[in-house]
Amino acid sequence: MTDQPTILILAGKRDGKLDPLAERAGVSHKCRVPINGKPLLEWVVEAVGPAFPDAKVFISIHDPAVIADLPAVADLADSGRLVLCEAQAGIVESVEHAIALAGGDAAFPLLITTADNVLAESGYLQGVHRDALASEGDAVVVLATRESIRAAHPDGQRKFYEFSDVAISNCNVFWLRNAKALKATEAFREGGQFAKNRARIAKAFGIFNLIRFRLGWWTLEKAFKAISRRFGVRVVPQITPDGAFAIDVDNERTYGVAELLLKARKG
Repeated sequence: MTDQPTILILAGKRDGKLDPLAERAGVSHKCRVPINGKPLLEWVVEAVGPAFPDAKVFISIHDPAVIADLPAVADLADSGRLVLCEAQAGIVESVEHAIALAGGDAAFPLLITTADNVLAESGYLQGVHRDALASEGDAVVVLATRESIRAAHPDGQRKFYEFSDVAISNCNVFWLRNAKALKATEAFREGGQFAKNRARIAKAFGIFNLIRFRLGWWTLEKAFKAISRRFGVRVVPQITPDGAFAIDVDNERTYGVAELLLKARKG
């Protein structure tokens, strides 16, 4: 096990379609939408690069030429650390493709994030990796509580996964220890975004698990134990105390929130 994970940044188009924010900005890919003076992707690369200075960084995108001129991307390319890979039909397929390019088992541990996760910081990502290595999880999902998200900004998120003991949102950071952990990615085979599409919860996790979730029978711990049983791999939650890390650029509202927080935190 290495102290430097392989990094995968997902920067493709969801369902291959032009994102509304990209259309508004007049760019072909959402990752090129400017925010606080830089494209979304550049903020993420600037956090990832120094966090793991020896790590290979894979960027999955439908057209790699679209981002080749970004300074942070060009710096990674010049250092020999960057691998641009073509995004596939879906999230899971894109992850599998990147792992294959990385040499299979050589890709692990693997830290996955998204190109719209602009508030991510180097120290935060290092902490995710460090704590994941120390955990018993094969796969780790980073989460933030409703209270911490609203403390970062009262309009940071509007939808939460409600459990009997806590309400949470995901931070678009996932960690896989080994190839076995890939079983956990099956939950995203249909695209994820479960808070917006409860039918996907039923398909990914099973109808009885959906019923238990909707009736509020689960604590967060019980839910992740059920998920682990469903996929035959230990999936564990990691709660970050800083709710800002759960605010990505998903729409006009979260764009405005992220822009405010970027200015306050990164200048």
